[in-house]
Amino acid sequence: MIRLAVPYLRRRSRTDRSKVSIFDDPGLFGRLSASDYDAGTNPDPAPAVDFLAGLAVEGVEASPEMVARMRAKPGGAEVPVAIGDMADVPVAGPYRLVYLVFNTLFNLVDAERQADCFRNVARVLAPGGAFVIEAFVPDPADFDRDEQLAVRAVTEDSVTLRVHRYDRPGQRFVRQTITIDGDGVRLHPFAMRYLWPEQIDALAAAAGLRLTERYADWHRRPFDADSTDHVSVYRLG
Repeated sequence: MIRLAVPYLRRRSRTDRSKVSIFDDPGLFGRLSASDYDAGTNPDPAPAVDFLAGLAVEGVEASPEMVARMRAKPGGAEVPVAIGDMADVPVAGPYRLVYLVFNTLFNLVDAERQADCFRNVARVLAPGGAFVIEAFVPDPADFDRDEQLAVRAVTEDSVTLRVHRYDRPGQRFVRQTITIDGDGVRLHPFAMRYLWPEQIDALAAAAGLRLTERYADWHRRPFDADSTDHVSVYRLG
């Protein structure tokens, strides 16, 4: 049975995935079983299912609340989801395709857990199967700018601020969005452990996966030194 899950739309990309071609290539992936990790809350699962026409869908998501929100969206009730940590890949497989998009790999903020994710994906891939990752390319020029205090919103009754702190040796950042109003102070933290493409390649290689394709976007534009994002395809064996 063909299985693929709806991804969690949570990144800055404006790519229209209803028009992408990377998944719709029998020569690249075939039309066999597949899975996605961190299914989350796609605002509208239906378009993702549409551009993956012919594939059934399933996913992995850590938060039952997120899954409940997805279920309320058009098409979301039909998506099977395993509740669990995506680094553990709590499904059996085998799958011809696994994909992890929108920088979701970086939400694993521990280096060993990122490595676990690759090892466990390799475990559930069928021979010759593909693991597709979409992520941004870190740009150190952004770090100093991001660490400046930013005012997100101001009213007569409230203010919302945002601040980042980078751990450059650890390749992590923590972002706090801080809202101050009559009810007090509310913190909304978010963290990532970012990786450069060659570091992701090394994790893949350690798990027995090899890089076979890399593009700058979902339309297969060439990846080069000026690319700000990448879509990378790793294969088992």
